[in-house]
Amino acid sequence: MSNLGTSENPLLVAIIGSGPSGFYAAEALIKSDIEVNVDIIERLPSPYGLVRSGVAPDHPKLKTAINLYKKIADDPHFNLIANVTVGEDISIEELSETHHAIILTYGAETDRKLGIPGEDLKGSYTATEFVGWYNGHPDHRELEFDLSQDIAVIIGQGNVAADVSRILSKTVDELKNTDIAQHALDVLSESKLKEIHIIGRRGPAQAKFTPKELREFGELSDCNPIILKEDLELNDESKKELEEKSNITNRKIYDQFSVFSEREIDTNKSKKCFFRFLMGPKEIIGDVKMEKIVLEKNELSGEPFKQSAKGTGETIEIDTSILFRSIGYHGISMPGVPFHESWGTIPNEKGRVTENNGDTVNQLYTAGWIKRGPSGIIGTNRACSAETIQCLLSDLEKLDTSVKKLGASEIYSKLDNKKVRHVNFNEWSQIDAKEVALGEPKGKPREKFTYIEEMLSVIE
Repeated sequence: MSNLGTSENPLLVAIIGSGPSGFYAAEALIKSDIEVNVDIIERLPSPYGLVRSGVAPDHPKLKTAINLYKKIADDPHFNLIANVTVGEDISIEELSETHHAIILTYGAETDRKLGIPGEDLKGSYTATEFVGWYNGHPDHRELEFDLSQDIAVIIGQGNVAADVSRILSKTVDELKNTDIAQHALDVLSESKLKEIHIIGRRGPAQAKFTPKELREFGELSDCNPIILKEDLELNDESKKELEEKSNITNRKIYDQFSVFSEREIDTNKSKKCFFRFLMGPKEIIGDVKMEKIVLEKNELSGEPFKQSAKGTGETIEIDTSILFRSIGYHGISMPGVPFHESWGTIPNEKGRVTENNGDTVNQLYTAGWIKRGPSGIIGTNRACSAETIQCLLSDLEKLDTSVKKLGASEIYSKLDNKKVRHVNFNEWSQIDAKEVALGEPKGKPREKFTYIEEMLSVIE
């Protein structure tokens, strides 16, 4: 019989990824009735995942979840091991020797592809790249975005597309007191963009914005939201969708589109943001870099709430050399872990990692976007992580206790032997405090370090 989870033999869990799902998994473990020590392993020196590097800088309220994560980190059973890449600095196999269980919560790190000719031409970007760039993510610090032209195109009509479009539409004065990275603010201050086109493959009744995010376009100081009245005409199936009482969100979105269509254009504003529907990207044309995008007009078919968009063969072209695709995130594989390539997730059953044939993989669990796909809001990850932890705790008797696990101390030994500079939560707190101090004279909540070397240099 195993005594795992007692003070003599605490459950040792390694969590890979320090975003919301990782912290919520740690919280659920710490609040359980057993003795447990949790080590969160993070690739960057900074924790919090997309709450730090994905939430738009002009939406600070969404970042208040960090206050809860700090409280979780204060617990003596919590430990952060940052600036460590699993699969390079330490392997899944090594972690299986140091911990009883491993929870993969590293999210969905890239974007889905459009799958059209010319997609990889210079000037064609993922939304993730642009979001990471203006949020100061070290992976995207060296990217360059040419905003010296008139037109930008965004493919997709979800909240990430809204963030990208809104940041492109705002003035420096609207952004300067946020935590936007200084290098991004400098480039945006020189922007010559006059038009932003937000393209949706389906109709206005199926757009995936939130009503609040959509309303913000009507409050921009130097940009007119533009929707043609004829583009709001609906087929019978879309009308039935909006008539459903349970579909109140899409009704609000459609009503807001209607408000925009009735507004007079403010000629004192220098930019226009066009919401365009029933169009899909067909081809990106250019030599070395993109010069235009070809869009095919779509029509909807199918039952209400099951309508699909199909091309009509009629195309239009937009001259532009900058495009952002925002059609959903996609997970990436990790060495030593099963992966479902087409889904972009780790195959699992309620958080228990499985082989593609359905067999459970001992010791491995998953939570968050890499478990279920990129859906929901920050808080959605709490229930997702709790489900996984419930399964893990019910599996205690199945976990191997024949060899004593040493947890973090053995990880540190392995990393030190490889000369890997790991960062704990107290050291991250020094970086955090310095960022806040640098932002204060600028009237910003913080000025983020955008290079890993800068972060590490702050640690005493």
